[in-house]
Amino acid sequence: MPPARKRTRAYDPAKTRAAVLAQFGNVQAAVRDLTPEQLAGPAGLGDWTVRELAAHLTMALEAVSRGLDGDEPAGPALALLDWPATTAPRAGEVDGDVRTLAAAEPDLDALYERTRVRFTERLPAAADGRLLVTRVGTMTLADYLVTRTVELVVHTDDLNAAVPGLDVPYDRHALATCTRLLADALAAQAPGASTEVRVPPYAVVQCVAGPRHTRGTPPNVVETDPLTWIRLATGRTRWQAALDDALVSASGERADLGGLLPLMR
Repeated sequence: MPPARKRTRAYDPAKTRAAVLAQFGNVQAAVRDLTPEQLAGPAGLGDWTVRELAAHLTMALEAVSRGLDGDEPAGPALALLDWPATTAPRAGEVDGDVRTLAAAEPDLDALYERTRVRFTERLPAAADGRLLVTRVGTMTLADYLVTRTVELVVHTDDLNAAVPGLDVPYDRHALATCTRLLADALAAQAPGASTEVRVPPYAVVQCVAGPRHTRGTPPNVVETDPLTWIRLATGRTRWQAALDDALVSASGERADLGGLLPLMR
Protein backbone atom coordinates (compact mmCIF):
# COMPACT_ATOMS: atom_id res chain seq x y z
CA MET A 1 0.00 0.00 0.00
CA PRO A 2 1.43 3.43 -0.91
CA PRO A 3 2.19 5.80 1.95
CA ALA A 4 -0.57 8.19 3.00
CA ARG A 5 -0.35 11.59 1.38
CA LYS A 6 0.71 14.33 3.77
CA ARG A 7 -1.97 16.89 4.63
CA THR A 8 -1.42 20.24 2.97
CA ARG A 9 -0.33 23.01 5.32
CA ALA A 10 -2.90 25.73 5.96
CA TYR A 11 -2.03 29.22 4.77
CA ASP A 12 -3.79 32.38 5.93
CA PRO A 13 -5.34 33.78 2.73
CA ALA A 14 -5.36 37.38 3.95
CA LYS A 15 -1.67 37.24 4.85
CA THR A 16 -0.85 35.58 1.53
CA ARG A 17 -2.64 38.32 -0.40
CA ALA A 18 -0.76 41.00 1.53
CA ALA A 19 2.58 39.22 1.06
CA VAL A 20 2.12 38.94 -2.71
CA LEU A 21 1.39 42.65 -3.01
CA ALA A 22 4.24 43.60 -0.67
CA GLN A 23 6.82 41.58 -2.60
CA PHE A 24 5.56 42.88 -5.92
CA GLY A 25 5.92 46.40 -4.53
CA ASN A 26 9.50 45.68 -3.48
CA VAL A 27 10.35 44.55 -6.99
CA GLN A 28 8.51 47.43 -8.67
CA ALA A 29 10.50 49.99 -6.65
CA ALA A 30 13.78 48.31 -7.58
CA VAL A 31 13.00 47.92 -11.29
CA ARG A 32 12.01 51.59 -11.50
CA ASP A 33 15.59 52.58 -10.63
CA LEU A 34 17.42 50.21 -12.99
CA THR A 35 19.44 51.87 -15.74
CA PRO A 36 19.13 50.94 -19.43
CA GLU A 37 22.58 49.33 -19.18
CA GLN A 38 21.48 47.20 -16.23
CA LEU A 39 18.27 46.18 -17.97
CA ALA A 40 20.23 45.11 -21.05
CA GLY A 41 22.54 42.85 -19.03
CA PRO A 42 22.22 39.07 -18.74
CA ALA A 43 19.73 37.72 -16.21
CA GLY A 44 21.55 34.42 -15.69
CA LEU A 45 18.47 32.48 -16.84
CA GLY A 46 19.20 31.07 -20.27
CA ASP A 47 19.62 34.03 -22.60
CA TRP A 48 17.10 36.29 -20.89
CA THR A 49 18.09 39.89 -20.26
CA VAL A 50 17.35 41.64 -16.98
CA ARG A 51 14.56 43.49 -18.83
CA GLU A 52 12.95 40.16 -19.75
CA LEU A 53 13.29 38.90 -16.19
CA ALA A 54 11.70 42.11 -14.89
CA ALA A 55 8.83 41.75 -17.36
CA HIS A 56 8.37 38.13 -16.32
CA LEU A 57 7.86 39.16 -12.69
CA THR A 58 4.71 41.06 -13.67
CA MET A 59 3.27 37.85 -15.06
CA ALA A 60 3.01 36.44 -11.53
CA LEU A 61 0.21 38.89 -10.76
CA GLU A 62 -1.23 39.26 -14.25
CA ALA A 63 -1.92 35.53 -14.34
CA VAL A 64 -4.22 35.98 -11.33
CA SER A 65 -6.03 38.97 -12.87
CA ARG A 66 -6.47 37.11 -16.15
CA GLY A 67 -7.88 34.11 -14.29
CA LEU A 68 -10.36 36.30 -12.44
CA ASP A 69 -11.41 37.93 -15.71
CA GLY A 70 -12.49 34.58 -17.12
CA ASP A 71 -15.44 32.40 -16.24
CA GLU A 72 -14.99 30.10 -13.28
CA PRO A 73 -14.04 26.63 -14.55
CA ALA A 74 -15.28 23.31 -13.28
CA GLY A 75 -13.12 21.33 -10.88
CA PRO A 76 -11.34 19.33 -9.73
CA ALA A 77 -8.56 21.66 -8.66
CA LEU A 78 -4.87 20.87 -8.85
CA ALA A 79 -3.50 20.11 -5.38
CA LEU A 80 -1.14 22.79 -4.10
CA LEU A 81 1.68 20.31 -3.39
CA ASP A 82 1.47 19.04 -6.96
CA TRP A 83 2.11 22.50 -8.42
CA PRO A 84 5.95 22.57 -8.23
CA ALA A 85 6.27 19.49 -10.41
CA THR A 86 4.03 20.98 -13.12
CA THR A 87 6.17 24.00 -13.94
CA ALA A 88 9.07 22.51 -15.93
CA PRO A 89 7.02 21.25 -18.93
CA ARG A 90 5.73 24.79 -19.50
CA ALA A 91 9.15 26.47 -19.58
CA GLY A 92 9.25 26.87 -23.37
CA GLU A 93 5.78 28.40 -23.45
CA VAL A 94 6.73 30.86 -20.69
CA ASP A 95 9.92 31.81 -22.52
CA GLY A 96 8.03 32.87 -25.62
CA ASP A 97 5.47 34.86 -23.65
CA VAL A 98 8.21 36.68 -21.72
CA ARG A 99 10.02 37.77 -24.87
CA THR A 100 6.79 39.01 -26.42
CA LEU A 101 5.83 40.96 -23.30
CA ALA A 102 9.25 42.56 -22.84
CA ALA A 103 9.37 43.64 -26.49
CA ALA A 104 5.88 45.14 -26.31
CA GLU A 105 6.42 47.10 -23.07
CA PRO A 106 9.30 49.60 -23.31
CA ASP A 107 8.11 51.38 -20.13
CA LEU A 108 8.50 48.78 -17.40
CA ASP A 109 7.30 51.07 -14.63
CA ALA A 110 4.04 51.66 -16.50
CA LEU A 111 3.69 47.89 -16.97
CA TYR A 112 4.22 47.29 -13.25
CA GLU A 113 1.73 49.98 -12.26
CA ARG A 114 -0.92 48.73 -14.66
CA THR A 115 -0.38 45.17 -13.40
CA ARG A 116 -0.66 46.28 -9.76
CA VAL A 117 -3.84 48.25 -10.38
CA ARG A 118 -5.56 45.39 -12.23
CA PHE A 119 -4.64 42.99 -9.45
CA THR A 120 -5.79 45.24 -6.60
CA GLU A 121 -9.08 46.01 -8.37
CA ARG A 122 -10.00 42.37 -8.93
CA LEU A 123 -8.72 40.68 -5.80
CA PRO A 124 -10.95 42.09 -2.98
CA ALA A 125 -14.20 40.79 -4.47
CA ALA A 126 -12.84 37.31 -5.24
CA ALA A 127 -13.50 34.43 -2.83
CA ASP A 128 -10.56 32.33 -1.69
CA GLY A 129 -12.21 29.18 -3.03
CA ARG A 130 -12.88 30.67 -6.46
CA LEU A 131 -11.45 28.42 -9.18
CA LEU A 132 -9.09 29.85 -11.79
CA VAL A 133 -7.73 28.55 -15.06
CA THR A 134 -3.93 28.67 -14.76
CA ARG A 135 -1.13 27.69 -17.10
CA VAL A 136 -0.86 24.29 -15.37
CA GLY A 137 -4.51 23.56 -14.64
CA THR A 138 -7.40 24.63 -12.45
CA MET A 139 -6.51 25.94 -8.98
CA THR A 140 -8.31 27.72 -6.18
CA LEU A 141 -7.47 31.40 -5.83
CA ALA A 142 -6.06 30.85 -2.33
CA ASP A 143 -3.71 28.10 -3.53
CA TYR A 144 -2.68 29.98 -6.65
CA LEU A 145 -1.73 33.01 -4.58
CA VAL A 146 0.54 30.78 -2.47
CA THR A 147 2.32 29.80 -5.68
CA ARG A 148 2.72 33.49 -6.53
CA THR A 149 4.94 33.91 -3.47
CA VAL A 150 7.25 31.28 -4.97
CA GLU A 151 7.35 33.03 -8.34
CA LEU A 152 8.03 36.42 -6.77
CA VAL A 153 10.61 35.32 -4.20
CA VAL A 154 12.54 33.06 -6.59
CA HIS A 155 12.73 35.72 -9.29
CA THR A 156 13.53 38.47 -6.79
CA ASP A 157 16.55 36.37 -5.88
CA ASP A 158 17.37 35.98 -9.60
CA LEU A 159 17.14 39.75 -10.04
CA ASN A 160 19.43 40.40 -7.08
CA ALA A 161 21.94 37.92 -8.49
CA ALA A 162 21.81 39.44 -11.96
CA VAL A 163 22.39 43.08 -11.00
CA PRO A 164 25.53 43.73 -8.92
CA GLY A 165 24.74 45.77 -5.83
CA LEU A 166 20.99 45.32 -6.11
CA ASP A 167 19.37 44.30 -2.84
CA VAL A 168 15.62 43.96 -3.35
CA PRO A 169 14.19 43.09 0.09
CA TYR A 170 12.07 40.02 0.76
CA ASP A 171 8.73 40.37 2.46
CA ARG A 172 9.00 38.10 5.49
CA HIS A 173 5.67 36.36 4.96
CA ALA A 174 6.32 35.85 1.25
CA LEU A 175 9.72 34.31 2.03
CA ALA A 176 8.22 32.09 4.73
CA THR A 177 5.38 30.90 2.49
CA CYS A 178 7.74 30.13 -0.40
CA THR A 179 10.09 28.21 1.92
CA ARG A 180 7.29 26.17 3.47
CA LEU A 181 5.62 25.25 0.19
CA LEU A 182 8.89 23.96 -1.29
CA ALA A 183 9.74 22.05 1.90
CA ASP A 184 6.29 20.45 1.94
CA ALA A 185 6.63 19.59 -1.74
CA LEU A 186 9.82 17.68 -0.95
CA ALA A 187 8.02 15.76 1.80
CA ALA A 188 5.19 14.94 -0.61
CA GLN A 189 7.52 13.80 -3.41
CA ALA A 190 9.75 11.75 -1.08
CA PRO A 191 7.33 10.52 1.60
CA GLY A 192 8.75 9.03 4.76
CA ALA A 193 10.04 9.98 8.18
CA SER A 194 13.69 8.93 8.22
CA THR A 195 15.17 12.36 7.42
CA GLU A 196 14.42 15.71 8.97
CA VAL A 197 14.90 18.81 6.82
CA ARG A 198 15.20 22.03 8.80
CA VAL A 199 14.99 25.50 7.26
CA PRO A 200 14.91 27.81 10.26
CA PRO A 201 12.99 29.83 11.15
CA TYR A 202 10.26 28.80 8.71
CA ALA A 203 10.03 25.07 8.09
CA VAL A 204 10.78 21.60 9.42
CA VAL A 205 9.62 18.54 7.48
CA GLN A 206 10.25 14.81 7.60
CA CYS A 207 10.76 12.88 4.39
CA VAL A 208 12.54 9.92 2.73
CA ALA A 209 11.47 6.33 3.27
CA GLY A 210 13.30 4.36 5.96
CA PRO A 211 13.25 3.74 9.70
CA ARG A 212 10.95 6.18 11.44
CA HIS A 213 12.48 8.47 14.04
CA THR A 214 10.44 8.83 17.25
CA ARG A 215 12.53 10.61 19.91
CA GLY A 216 15.77 12.46 20.54
CA THR A 217 18.04 13.81 17.82
CA PRO A 218 17.08 12.42 14.40
CA PRO A 219 19.80 10.23 12.82
CA ASN A 220 19.43 11.97 9.44
CA VAL A 221 19.30 15.76 9.46
CA VAL A 222 19.60 18.39 6.73
CA GLU A 223 19.71 22.06 7.69
CA THR A 224 20.10 25.24 5.68
CA ASP A 225 18.86 28.83 5.44
CA PRO A 226 15.72 29.87 3.52
CA LEU A 227 17.37 31.35 0.43
CA THR A 228 19.79 28.43 0.05
CA TRP A 229 16.86 26.03 0.37
CA ILE A 230 14.88 27.91 -2.27
CA ARG A 231 17.89 27.89 -4.61
CA LEU A 232 18.35 24.14 -4.09
CA ALA A 233 14.66 23.44 -4.65
CA THR A 234 14.59 25.43 -7.90
CA GLY A 235 17.95 24.34 -9.32
CA ARG A 236 19.74 27.66 -8.83
CA THR A 237 22.24 25.92 -6.52
CA ARG A 238 23.35 22.31 -6.84
CA TRP A 239 23.38 20.02 -3.83
CA GLN A 240 27.09 19.18 -3.92
CA ALA A 241 28.05 22.81 -4.45
CA ALA A 242 26.00 23.83 -1.41
CA LEU A 243 27.73 21.16 0.67
CA ASP A 244 31.17 22.20 -0.57
CA ASP A 245 30.45 25.84 0.27
CA ALA A 246 29.10 24.92 3.72
CA LEU A 247 25.71 26.42 2.85
CA VAL A 248 23.96 23.25 3.95
CA SER A 249 24.77 20.68 6.63
CA ALA A 250 23.78 17.04 6.15
CA SER A 251 24.36 14.21 8.61
CA GLY A 252 23.29 10.58 8.36
CA GLU A 253 23.19 7.98 5.61
CA ARG A 254 19.79 9.17 4.36
CA ALA A 255 20.63 12.88 4.42
CA ASP A 256 21.78 13.09 0.79
CA LEU A 257 19.04 14.99 -1.05
CA GLY A 258 21.04 15.34 -4.26
CA GLY A 259 18.88 12.82 -6.10
CA LEU A 260 15.64 14.55 -5.07
CA LEU A 261 16.50 18.11 -6.03
CA PRO A 262 15.60 20.33 -7.73
CA LEU A 263 11.86 20.11 -7.18
CA MET A 264 11.03 22.61 -9.92
CA ARG A 265 12.79 24.62 -12.61
